[in-house]
Amino acid sequence: MGKQGFLRMLMQRQVWVWVGLLVAALFLLWLFRGILTPFLVGMALAYLLDPAVDMLQRWKFSRFWATSVVMALMVIIFVGAFFLIVPLVVQQAIGLAQRLPGYVNQLQELANQWAPEVREFLGEDRVEQFQNGLSDLLSNGFAIAGGLTATAFQSSLTIINALGLLVVTPVVAFYLLLDWDSMTQKIDDLLPRDHAAEIRTVLAEMDKALAGFIRGQGSVVLLLAIFYAGSLTMAGLNFGLAIGVTAGLFSFVPYVGFLVGFVLSVGVAIVQTWPDWLFVSLIVGIFLVGQFIEGNILYPKLVGSSIGVHPVWLMFSLFAVGILFGAVGLLLAVPIVAIIGVLVRFAIRKYRQGPLYLGSTQPLITTESENRD
Repeated sequence: MGKQGFLRMLMQRQVWVWVGLLVAALFLLWLFRGILTPFLVGMALAYLLDPAVDMLQRWKFSRFWATSVVMALMVIIFVGAFFLIVPLVVQQAIGLAQRLPGYVNQLQELANQWAPEVREFLGEDRVEQFQNGLSDLLSNGFAIAGGLTATAFQSSLTIINALGLLVVTPVVAFYLLLDWDSMTQKIDDLLPRDHAAEIRTVLAEMDKALAGFIRGQGSVVLLLAIFYAGSLTMAGLNFGLAIGVTAGLFSFVPYVGFLVGFVLSVGVAIVQTWPDWLFVSLIVGIFLVGQFIEGNILYPKLVGSSIGVHPVWLMFSLFAVGILFGAVGLLLAVPIVAIIGVLVRFAIRKYRQGPLYLGSTQPLITTESENRD
């Protein structure tokens, strides 16, 4: 066996080892999915807060005191939100879930009132199709939106009241923040020396992708929740606070937050103020403005193209991993997809530099344009 054959066999073994480790990790993730939530939230919180701790260190704080100050501020914010905002949001969400069947019936009655005018305009056959389609849309749309809302707040209530999340998460986040720099240095020391620079480049791309999601998308979700909740409440919409928070929280899934909030808000607005189309138009305008702010200001500025994942693939991954692993899957889906995206782009770059792409007669060189891809 020649040297190239030996190296090829060694590489194949390494690939199979990494595949085996990935399968084992997924199995352990599935096995312990019921207890992982506080640890994953703690890790995400530590990753989110590390830049703030580093900033305090540059201001001559020790690592311990910088971590203590940042965690204390987070606890104050969390406790304040828990006692001031969460009970009101949960109360409205429960009331909305209880009123949804009545809202659907009222909307169907209004649709029947429109039927004569629509029949005259469209014709008998098309009116019947319109009524059936509208009825199905109202029933299914409100059922899905209401189910998502109730599930989200029920899950949130369970998580908030879980002793593990309240106690374990801050502890995990504190100790990870305290040892973050030393842990990253130890990982760097374990990198193969011949490939350390290349691996660091890939890890830096992963860090950018994860930061784009955890820090960037987290900021987008928070700002949209504040905007929708505040705007709908000031407009006078019933259950506006719960609907706005729901729309903001679900906005981490492309288009889902907007659609859920829009369907719920417009349906409630029609029932609440019919036939006041001005109020309904105001609610529609709030969501159009929110969508414009998200797509043209918040997302480009805070997230940009750092994740590098197509929205369709992102939605598929969220639903697929969420079904397999539940709440833990929803926490891990986008970070995993972002990391896979970085690895795929790295593999494509290596392929374009290799003999399979260039051909046996071409020199194995890396052009400047390929480095930019």
